[in-house]
Amino acid sequence: MSTDSTLILYGVPFSQPVRAVMWLLVMKRVPFRLQLINPGSSGPSGSRHPDFLARNPAGTIPVLEDPPSGFVLGEAHAIMCYLCNRYGWTDLYPDGAEARGRVDAYLHYHHRNVRPASLALVAPRIRKDLTFNEAVRADAEASFTAALTALERGWLKNEPFIAGASLTLADLAAYAEIGQTRACFTNTYDFSGLPNVHGWIERMVAVDGHDLVHVALRELGDISQEPPSMERIKQANRTALHTLNAAIEEFTGAL
Repeated sequence: MSTDSTLILYGVPFSQPVRAVMWLLVMKRVPFRLQLINPGSSGPSGSRHPDFLARNPAGTIPVLEDPPSGFVLGEAHAIMCYLCNRYGWTDLYPDGAEARGRVDAYLHYHHRNVRPASLALVAPRIRKDLTFNEAVRADAEASFTAALTALERGWLKNEPFIAGASLTLADLAAYAEIGQTRACFTNTYDFSGLPNVHGWIERMVAVDGHDLVHVALRELGDISQEPPSMERIKQANRTALHTLNAAIEEFTGAL
C-alpha cells in the first residue's frame, strides 16, 4: 500500500473520537494510515509536541491529513463531515437541509453531554498524565446519565437510530463514547432500565466494521475494578493497530 497519496489519521485506536473516524473510513473502504500519537505527551510522538501542534494547535486527536494537497483538519466531527462531503456519502450525512440538520443537532449536543462518558468513567482509569477532581467526575457522570435519558426518552423512543430510520454520523459519534462502557469492553456503566438505548447498541454492534475498530477495547477488557497498567494500554493499542493495518491491506488490494 503506497502512502504517497493515502490519507493519514493521527491518533490512537483507544481514543473515542479517533475510533469514530476510523469506523467511517473502514465502512467506506477508504485506505488510510493510522499514525500513532500519544495524547497529552510532549515527546516526539505526542500531541503536545511542536510538530503536532503545527498541524493542530488544539493539541487533540484525531487529525486528518491529505498528503497530496497538504490539507489538515482536526476535530472528529468536522473530519467525518468533511469526508462525507468530499466523497458524497449522503447515506451517512444527508444532503437535505432538514435531515442533515438532525444529524448536526446531535453532533453539537454530543460534546457537552455524551462525551463526558470518557471524563467520568474511562479517562480517569486510563490517562496517567491527567488528574481528575472528584467533583468534576461526578458532574461528568451526571451529564452522561442525563444524556442517556434524553436518548432513551427522545431520540431513540420511536426511531432505530439517533437521526431517524437510518444510520448516520450521529450514531458513529455516539457509540464511540457510549459503546466503550459496555460490559464486554471497559464495564464501566450499567444500561439496565434503558431498553431503547440497549436496542440501539445491539444495532450498532451489527454495523460493518464494529469489531475491527473496537479491537483495542476488547484487548483492554474490564477496567471497572482495577486501572490497567500502561503496558497493558500500549499493548491493546499495538494489537489494534496491527489488526487494522492488516484489514486495510486486504480491502485496499480488493479495490
